[in-house]
Amino acid sequence: MNFRSQLKSFQDKFEQHLLSDLPESTRRPARLHEAMNYSLQAGGKRLRPVLVFAGHRLFPGNLDPMAAALAVEIIHTYSLIHDDLPAMDDSDLRRGRPACHKAFDEATAILAGDALIPLAFEQLFSAYRHSPECGLNLVGLLAKAAGSERLVAGQIEDLLAEGEAPDADTIRYVHANKTSAMIEVSLQMGFSLGAKNGDQELFDLVGEAGKFLGLAFQSIDDLLDVTQTTEQLGKDASHDGDSGKMTWISLLGLEKAQSLAQEYTENAVACIEQIGGDNQFLLDLANHMLRRKN
Repeated sequence: MNFRSQLKSFQDKFEQHLLSDLPESTRRPARLHEAMNYSLQAGGKRLRPVLVFAGHRLFPGNLDPMAAALAVEIIHTYSLIHDDLPAMDDSDLRRGRPACHKAFDEATAILAGDALIPLAFEQLFSAYRHSPECGLNLVGLLAKAAGSERLVAGQIEDLLAEGEAPDADTIRYVHANKTSAMIEVSLQMGFSLGAKNGDQELFDLVGEAGKFLGLAFQSIDDLLDVTQTTEQLGKDASHDGDSGKMTWISLLGLEKAQSLAQEYTENAVACIEQIGGDNQFLLDLANHMLRRKN
């Protein structure tokens, strides 16, 4: 199976399980569940679930990575709902349609995000309760990645830096946590469900690969914000510049920012090659991410 076919296979498999494993929109309180499903079923690249599958594929084990993939996408979706709120990034569009607070209202969007957080950990408990050591490890990994020193840390530092003169340390910190944390943990969770889950050296190397993939991903996002249209992106174009965000573009300019994205991708590829295993899909994915247009 070639790269694009395998990518679509992973994405399709994930979408099927997402539809079957979520609370029904009609279940009371229906408005809350409708808002949760509205955001979760909005489509998108499903990069983080795909990375869970790719991490597991390196050294496959007997445990199904699907629940881990669902959990990371659920946490990612909660973060997008809250990120779009007027008190945060104040974005009207997400994945080509109105953001959750626009489709419903701010209070419902906040509560939908709140409800998604425990749902993610419920997925891990339900799927891996018969392998408690593995399940606890996955809960710990995801909780740390989503917590006050990673995902949420990146979000608040991003907000605090708005309108300030750009500096490399702040940009790198925001990117490493607001974006990279969830990409890194997606790979590590998939790897942790595989046959070499006890190999600490490989686990750390998988984390390094995820870190560089995340840094590359956000660097490319900064580029796309100024080179693509709202229709192409499915979200507000030029939003970073209009909001006074610190980006590599604002600090380095377009050409040097493109070089940095390439460098991060090359670092990720070097890590993936060193990991070994069935890594061809992950290598192809790294290069695919560098060339993406949305």
